[in-house]
Amino acid sequence: MSFPLYALAEEHDMLRETVRALADEKIAPHAAEADETEEFSWDVYKALVAADMHAVHVPEQYGGAGADALATVIVIEEVARACASTSLIPAVNKLGTVPLLLSASEEVKSRYLAPVARGEAMFSYALSEPEAGSDAAAMKTRAVADGDSYILNGTKMWITNAGVSEYYTVMAVTDPSAGARGISAFVVEKSDEGVSFGPKERKLGIKGSPTRQVILDNVRIPATRMIGAPGTGFKTALATLDHTRITIAAQALGIAQGALDYAIGYVKERKQFGRPIADFQGLQFMVADMAMKLEAARQLTYHAAAKSERAMHGEPQKDLTFLSSAAKCAASDAAMEITTDAVQLLGGYGYTKDFPVERMMRDAKITQIYEGTNQIQRMVMARQLLK
Repeated sequence: MSFPLYALAEEHDMLRETVRALADEKIAPHAAEADETEEFSWDVYKALVAADMHAVHVPEQYGGAGADALATVIVIEEVARACASTSLIPAVNKLGTVPLLLSASEEVKSRYLAPVARGEAMFSYALSEPEAGSDAAAMKTRAVADGDSYILNGTKMWITNAGVSEYYTVMAVTDPSAGARGISAFVVEKSDEGVSFGPKERKLGIKGSPTRQVILDNVRIPATRMIGAPGTGFKTALATLDHTRITIAAQALGIAQGALDYAIGYVKERKQFGRPIADFQGLQFMVADMAMKLEAARQLTYHAAAKSERAMHGEPQKDLTFLSSAAKCAASDAAMEITTDAVQLLGGYGYTKDFPVERMMRDAKITQIYEGTNQIQRMVMARQLLK
């Protein structure tokens, strides 16, 4: 055959090589320090911006790289292989801006996507609340119309990159009598009067990416900052997650690949009973299972990304919701298993901070929880299958 029947485009392969080289040189050396100090690394952010890898999904018309969904997955995957915290820069920039790409006016898109594309601002996503996690529609944050403005009050919880992002997509109740159909989406700026942030959460992993509450105290914003029509916010939120769960799958793939690569290098070098432990069949079976689970999750994720790309271009994809949930769930479950096995393969060394696999194991856990727990993903998949 004269064409590749089932393969990535050459551009995607070249992109992977470029991002991997950048990650190995500029990101990996700082990963342990970011984990230890629990500080956001602006130097690493600047390196991503310089390479135009911080928000690759932003369309060219707003000054972005215009990368397709699969290219975005590859960028996040390769960054996460070096540092999971850093991979949240391109991932959360996508999460915060997809609501605009799906639903916002041209004015809002132009105003907010261009600074993100230039690397002058990051964009976070504020849906969850202290009492509204998996049950996101139970949110209490209110947005009350007042002339040509809205006044927002409430607290958003678990917001990734809160405090370092300039912009926030905030979901708030505009019509309390309408349930999920009474929720609207808005762009809130960090500099808006009345916006503040809670203390940084003390977390198991992804410590180089701050997670904080976003507190809205009588925040007055122009009505033009609503994303889409009133009452469409929750629909936009769910549609966004159909696309961005795939980026969490990509993050999980990268963490797992980093752990697998390190473990393979280790078992080839480590000697016991007079020979490399890679010679022992029991450990060979572990490595084989790790690679098999990873590759299965990767193919599912890439397939979902292709569907996401078509959907973003207006082609309805009736199985996108199922596939994005399946990819996120499969990849994050695989990442947790693979990183745990990597720690096992390193033995006592795996349990120490002198080696990166314990960090990768801690980082992997969150991928089973955020952007919808894997229990919620299984409910989503089942609903799609049984409806």
